[in-house]
Amino acid sequence: MSINDLATAYVALWNESDPAARRTLIEQLFAVDGAQFLVDPPLEIRKAAAELAFPVPALAVHGHDALDRRATRAYEMFLASGDFVFAAAGPAVELPANTVGIAWTMSRRDDGTAAGGGFDLLALDTDGRIVSDHQFIEGSR
Repeated sequence: MSINDLATAYVALWNESDPAARRTLIEQLFAVDGAQFLVDPPLEIRKAAAELAFPVPALAVHGHDALDRRATRAYEMFLASGDFVFAAAGPAVELPANTVGIAWTMSRRDDGTAAGGGFDLLALDTDGRIVSDHQFIEGSR
């Protein structure tokens, strides 16, 4: 799979409304023990941790089941209403050490206005499956 095909399938995963199709995409894209890490979590999470005297918490999910729950919840939170859609923000970028970068946006369906976005750094195994996905969300500071 080319890196642009990977990026297209990756973004499609987050837009997929059908739970079975979403799970299939997860299994196709991620290694069995693949993980996603939310880097620099949203402000609310950092504030709550600080109030409890904890450092910024590491947020991570590991394995297909946890990734499925994560993608499902993201769909429910951001897309199920029909107001928003995720899209790649330019072509994927091939980086050293078998890594790929994907910039993305979350935009309003009605007028295309950007409502958010970010960048995912994907590390791939020798079969081209994602072993780690470090997600950076714009505006989380």
